Amino acid sequence: MENITEKIFEEATEAIVEGKAEKAVELAKRGIDEGIDPLVLMEKGFIPGINKVGDLFETGRLFLPALIYSATAMEKATEIINAAIPSEKELVSAKVVLGTVQGDVHDIGKTIVVSLFKANGFDVLDLGRDVPIARFIEEAEKFGADIIGSSTLLTTTMVGQKELEQQLKKAGLREKYKTIIGGAPVTQRWANRIGADAYAQDAGDGVRKVKELLMDKN
Repeated sequence: MENITEKIFEEATEAIVEGKAEKAVELAKRGIDEGIDPLVLMEKGFIPGINKVGDLFETGRLFLPALIYSATAMEKATEIINAAIPSEKELVSAKVVLGTVQGDVHDIGKTIVVSLFKANGFDVLDLGRDVPIARFIEEAEKFGADIIGSSTLLTTTMVGQKELEQQLKKAGLREKYKTIIGGAPVTQRWANRIGADAYAQDAGDGVRKVKELLMDKN
């Protein structure tokens, strides 16, 4: 069983790197049929693949068309895995709105975050990428969100995270929501500077930080 599991992890990683959506879906289903915990399958099989894709893209060894194929493969696998999360994991009754700020069309990292948040039982509304700041607030209000998370991979669009904090204050809603920020150029120092409630270094850290924020909120 261990060898089969490791082989599925390896093939899942390869499917994402090679941008093979059908193969990724097949492996997600096979892993679940083999009894692998969906969250473990995501963490050890698919996430290493999308992380490698991100590294290859950043270093110029992989180009945009291939990046899109890989992102699609990741999204398709994520759908299968999220559907297989046991209902008892829905114990964390919290609503989270997530999106990549306006001007930034990168969303691979945010897609991973969405996946892990759902796997940990959060009710997540994914706004996608290039999201206007006003829409974060509008959708949080409609969704009944507890937490608003914003991501950016560009230093030029980090200001959007600051604007979100300012717009929440202006609308008299800052105390209503907890905010968390993340993305490659983002740091704890930036979070402190703009007044965000938390900074997440990666998806796993994001899950931990959101749970802490919810404890504080309650």
